[in-house]
Amino acid sequence: MAVQVGLKDLHYALLTADTSAAVTYDSPVKIAGAISARISPAVNTATLYADDGPDEVISSLGEITVELQAKDIPLSVQAALLGHTIGADKVMVKKANDTAPYVAIGFKSLKSNGKYRYIWLYKGKFQLQEQEYRTKEDTPEFQVPTFVGTFVKRIKDNKWQSIGDEDATGFTQASTWFNTVV
Repeated sequence: MAVQVGLKDLHYALLTADTSAAVTYDSPVKIAGAISARISPAVNTATLYADDGPDEVISSLGEITVELQAKDIPLSVQAALLGHTIGADKVMVKKANDTAPYVAIGFKSLKSNGKYRYIWLYKGKFQLQEQEYRTKEDTPEFQVPTFVGTFVKRIKDNKWQSIGDEDATGFTQASTWFNTVV
């Protein structure tokens, strides 16, 4: 048994269509310097009581919160993830009516046995991130951006995530995992 010990190759891909007939994405784009990824699915559970006790339990998937940290999120990536624009002068402009597009997020995580776990989250939107700037003191402190998004299942097939282990018998997608959204 192997445990997760790393994170690298963070990618995003714009979701261009999600209907009952088809799902399409733009080509994945790498975000350099992945630091952390936290996936927190909300599960809504209800218990039916009968004959003076709990009798049935049903659960349904709610929203999935995803927090990503990277060494830097370039302005071009911020604009793509949040719906902002970058002018000819290379200045990113944020407007109150900007709308974040749906995106997929993919990455891989090194396991203690030297093999990787590969992950894609299929459909989510990121929200504006908090901004904090601090002066440099005697001991420098890194200030890295955190992006928080809400992910949901796709319309076409109800899928919300794919996971593959490189060391699983029959898994052959390691070399092509980031070519397209799996």
